[in-house]
Amino acid sequence: MKLMFIGAAHEVTGSCHYINACGKHILVDCGMEQGVNVFENAPLPVEAPLIDYVLLTHAHVDHSGMLPLLYSKGFRGQILMTEASADLCSIMLRDCAHIQMQEAEWKSRKAKRSSDVSYQEPIYTMEDADGTIRRIVPCKYDSKINLCDGIDIRFTDIGHLLGSASIEVWITENGVSKKIVFSGDIGNFNQPLLRDPIKTKEADYVVMESTYGDRLHGEERPDYVGELAKIIQETFNRGGNVVIPSFAVGRTQEMLYFIRKIKEDKMIKGFPDFPVFVDSPLAVEATGVFLKNSLECYDEEASALVKKGINPITFPGLKLSITSDESKAINFDMTPKVILSASGMCEAGRIRHHLKHNLWRQECTILFVGYQAYGTLGRALIEGVDEVRLFGEPIEVRADIKQLAGISGHADKNGLLEWIGGFENRPDRVFVVHGEDSVCESFAQTLIDECDLDAYAPFSGTRFDMVNNTFDYEAVGIRIEPKKEGRKVSNVFNRLMEAGQRLIGVIKKCEGMANKDLAKFADQINSLCDKWDR
Repeated sequence: MKLMFIGAAHEVTGSCHYINACGKHILVDCGMEQGVNVFENAPLPVEAPLIDYVLLTHAHVDHSGMLPLLYSKGFRGQILMTEASADLCSIMLRDCAHIQMQEAEWKSRKAKRSSDVSYQEPIYTMEDADGTIRRIVPCKYDSKINLCDGIDIRFTDIGHLLGSASIEVWITENGVSKKIVFSGDIGNFNQPLLRDPIKTKEADYVVMESTYGDRLHGEERPDYVGELAKIIQETFNRGGNVVIPSFAVGRTQEMLYFIRKIKEDKMIKGFPDFPVFVDSPLAVEATGVFLKNSLECYDEEASALVKKGINPITFPGLKLSITSDESKAINFDMTPKVILSASGMCEAGRIRHHLKHNLWRQECTILFVGYQAYGTLGRALIEGVDEVRLFGEPIEVRADIKQLAGISGHADKNGLLEWIGGFENRPDRVFVVHGEDSVCESFAQTLIDECDLDAYAPFSGTRFDMVNNTFDYEAVGIRIEPKKEGRKVSNVFNRLMEAGQRLIGVIKKCEGMANKDLAKFADQINSLCDKWDR
């Protein structure tokens, strides 16, 4: 009954944890790292084909984005998540694959221009995303599910994103029973659209996030609608655009909820019919998913609007941009407007085009409405950089850079403490993850000092024995050194190496099969080796 920490250990993105129990290999999340990768991650302790299950807390890419890569390496197990998360992953993973393929194509063209003829392979393909989606098993909130002999699970609404959940895992092995709870990303209390996080009563072990474990959003809920209206009014009065880098899933829908209220109450003087562009095909699809799951996931206020026949995230003047031509046309329309575009951290997607056209205009406003990871373009803009490079061109930052104070899908320090305080028993140990290096350490110390909990912030590679409540291995953070120029390794060769690893995983699964089948498989492998061993 072992627990191992793989990703989002002393880092904010790339969430991934591993459980080995009852003869099964289980991952909780399999996320993509975004921004600067500060510490080296330990590899998975088993090959992808040997993983039996993935339990997903929610659909954000930093928790789900490497699932197609896992599939490409041979994973064929089940991926369990809530019904709303299943709907979102069906569009988000395809979108992520599309981005990987686009970026690989761009890098290949760039390499050719510099006399480097190497072909850049995408991390994974659309076929990998489609295969991953076929492994998804949608689950209802609050239902105890038997995963396999000795292991039960349950998803509980954690209020971070449509479909987001904390996951309870009950394990009984060799007569010993333990319960571990994974918080996922804990939602902010009193946020629009979504319900507040639901607390869990009992656990032996807790793995919890700490993104905002060192700060407070404010004692009172900010007036998001009033503050947003003020920013829009001031920008429009200058003749500029309000450009909002926004996560396509979750934050975009919240902003539409606010803007609907602004328009309904006629809060923008002199611009009653101002246009609002959602320039993200993913955001458009995600908005449909939000409407589909509204009664199951919305809070009371938003649900009341739905029951009255009012769509809480649409309004007159809303324009949905799907094609690239529609996207390009936005920047040739000089009417003051609001532009919502992904990605939320400005690392990829159409938002970079809108920044190129608006950052240099002092009449415009770039409004950030979500967390900006260290090393991202969004973080650099918030921290006051004077110039950025977009598409190889230097762009001077003259626009007004603002943040909508307090808006966050993550609970602050008090919210995190409120959630962990919901446990009626005293967990044997709390593992603090999903926070920047210093935040993980400081929040773990807060749990020790203020809550009298045995808290610990593990580095990637740390292994824990849940039966004996002891560490098998306590990893030390290995910082990633800047890459040195050297001989380039072909991405296609890396793909071949990964195929070899997948083959090893498949071979290990064959133990116990009939000798006739094993001999046939061995002959096929030897025949293939004879062909290529020249």
